[in-house]
Amino acid sequence: MTDIAAVADIAARVGEAVARVIVGKRDRIDLILTALLGRGHVLLEDVPGTGKTMLARAFATALGVDFGRIQCTPDLLPNDITGVNVFDPRDASFRFRPGPVFASVVLADEINRATPRTQAALLEAMQEEQVTVDGVTHRLAEPFLVIATQNPVEFEGTFPLPEAQLDRFLLSTNLGYPQRDEESALVAGPMAARRRPEIGAVTDADELAAAVAAVESVHVESSVADAIVEVTARTRRLDSVILGASTRASLALAAACRARAAIDGRDFVLPDDVKALAVPVLAHRITLSADARLRGTSAADVVRSVVDDLRLD
Repeated sequence: MTDIAAVADIAARVGEAVARVIVGKRDRIDLILTALLGRGHVLLEDVPGTGKTMLARAFATALGVDFGRIQCTPDLLPNDITGVNVFDPRDASFRFRPGPVFASVVLADEINRATPRTQAALLEAMQEEQVTVDGVTHRLAEPFLVIATQNPVEFEGTFPLPEAQLDRFLLSTNLGYPQRDEESALVAGPMAARRRPEIGAVTDADELAAAVAAVESVHVESSVADAIVEVTARTRRLDSVILGASTRASLALAAACRARAAIDGRDFVLPDDVKALAVPVLAHRITLSADARLRGTSAADVVRSVVDDLRLD
């Protein structure tokens, strides 16, 4: 069985490898590692051209697993994601042809451009880690990480994810633009380095599966568990919020905190883990009132204020 020190070592190796491709975003890389080790998925909300596709591909390369990409469009069908049974005339039988969701790291690019039916097919796969086609259930790869992207400023021809589906993502974050010197170095660098990650695998699926299992043994002390529940419960009682964080959000925050602790080499969760992860885990799960939005309040602002009021230490 993999111990916590081994989990931290794996996370460090993967993080350092991806950071050679995605420069200056180590905190975002660690968030995605948190989702991976916490058996969750990531929603990246950012404008085009910030490196989201490269990030997902670099993760798959460093992890030594298969990479699948789904370019979401309004005419994308559920079977285009999950796979389809194809008739084989050689023996007059049907054979299952897997879709891109059967990779270990899947990039769902511009997920809000897919129709609700197709979104639901992908999100069901994320939740159940399996797909059913023509009555036959097929298990997905382990580990299984979906990195879904959407453009936060382009709404024409999109189908926004409903709250129940947003709740399926363990955390939400963005990449943002690089620093000026980092962007200058990128522009001056070789073209080939921008087309394909120049890194190799630093782990494999078996080692990752053992690491994910080890994370589940990280201890959450009762006072920390109470703090996690209090953070989510307070989002339900605010006048500025019409839909607060669910019970699934409490479980997600606990899972993310366990993963962060393991990445740091600890077998116990600290209040600092809750403070660090409350915004990426909870902000996309709450819905603000119209008045709050008109005042320019963001969901992240609300979650930060709740955490500050609790004074976790």
